[in-house]
Amino acid sequence: MKHQVFDQLLDNISVNGGVAFATAKVQFVGINIAGFEFGCLIDGTCPISSATPPLSTLNGADGAGQMQHFVKDDQMNIFRLPVSWQYLVNNNLGGTLDSTNFGKYDQLMQACLTTGAYCAIDLHNFARFNGKIIGQDSGGPTDAQFADIWSQLATKYKSSTKVIFGLMNEPHDVDINIWANSCQAAVTSIRNAGASSQMILLPGNNFASAGFFVSSGSGAALIKITNPDGSFTGLILDLHKYLDVDNSGTHPECTTDNIEDAFAIVAQFLRQNGRQGLVSETNAGSTASCFTDFCAQNTFLNQNSDVFLGYIAWAAGSFATSYTLSLTPSKQNGKFVDNALASQCVVSPWLNAGTAIITSPVIASSTAVASSAAASGSAPASSAQITASITTIASNGPSQTPSPSSASASVGTALVGTGSVTASVVVPTGSGNSSGSATAGSQTTTATQVQLTNAAVAGRVGSGALVGAGGLLMAALL
Repeated sequence: MKHQVFDQLLDNISVNGGVAFATAKVQFVGINIAGFEFGCLIDGTCPISSATPPLSTLNGADGAGQMQHFVKDDQMNIFRLPVSWQYLVNNNLGGTLDSTNFGKYDQLMQACLTTGAYCAIDLHNFARFNGKIIGQDSGGPTDAQFADIWSQLATKYKSSTKVIFGLMNEPHDVDINIWANSCQAAVTSIRNAGASSQMILLPGNNFASAGFFVSSGSGAALIKITNPDGSFTGLILDLHKYLDVDNSGTHPECTTDNIEDAFAIVAQFLRQNGRQGLVSETNAGSTASCFTDFCAQNTFLNQNSDVFLGYIAWAAGSFATSYTLSLTPSKQNGKFVDNALASQCVVSPWLNAGTAIITSPVIASSTAVASSAAASGSAPASSAQITASITTIASNGPSQTPSPSSASASVGTALVGTGSVTASVVVPTGSGNSSGSATAGSQTTTATQVQLTNAAVAGRVGSGALVGAGGLLMAALL
């Protein structure tokens, strides 16, 4: 898994004219296209009569048009499509996909895939079916039934590489270790159905809250889930987080930016375990406090793109523009137009994310060597080393060249094969100094300067590790 994370790191580094660039933005940004899950309660009851398909062809909202707008005008590339388990099987627990209801849901899926974006199925049942917890309550849905619904869905979409399988929306009040076993059954059934490469999202307890992901034991339990071959490939940790007083997303004011008390903690956990997460639900009210906090949160996620694959904001689709958390675009002169929160805090932090420019041609050429080695799956025969010293950080103003004595140190090592890369970073007091190791190439190289050209990518620091654009070069290996 450490090798997999390093390969993903290299995917974010390109070489142009002897200069290496590392992107400081998440891979995916998008919005939930809600409606098929309307009426679902946290006890897992979901009256199918309340479902409101976000499809104009079904006399609903123009979810297809919304997605086309988000892709064309905002460059979004992922959408989450919530639906209830009851709707898919027409209230027949353990039954097959209902041809009529699933056919309607598939219309939304096909509209999503047509945009070229990734499209996540979200079973919106809170780890329950009509009040009973999956695999835990007598008379409730069994692990076999949970695995079966996912086997059926995987069979339908196994040839669609951009379909993502979101196992469950917001589990809560479950035994996390038993829940992990239920998720394992679903993962195994998806892979055995032939969906061998698609991403699968693994949600934890406490409504999948990033704020409790580590402390509740969710992270520790979920990272044990494997594919049938024992690998972790494509198994992504599913995270949710709102910014209001009780993390419910029902209040217009924000009380936190979710950084120090949630995402910084999760980022450290993911780095230590060589894993990645996707924030599949998050949003805030359109108030002054939320514009500050929500924008800050999403900037942080972009700065930590080594461990956060992306974020999918809640929500558009069938929601009215008056809904507290609405990101549904309005129609003006026949054209969709984003509201201010979507534009400023969902889209802008991504499109305007900074870039780390690796100014040494030596490290650039070494990056190319590392990329080639990773692509070929080869590891060097010797314990070769590439060393990079970062000494200059530009913060949209004069450069700073701090001395090594002004930095603190945090060291992590990820050994892959027999070679290693060592990166040491010198940064201002309080910002931390990171070094890490991973396979790269078959030579020893020294680079002397890296500039971080955007104030945002100079990074926020959690637990002594440099994060941000520079973190793409180092912190992913911690």
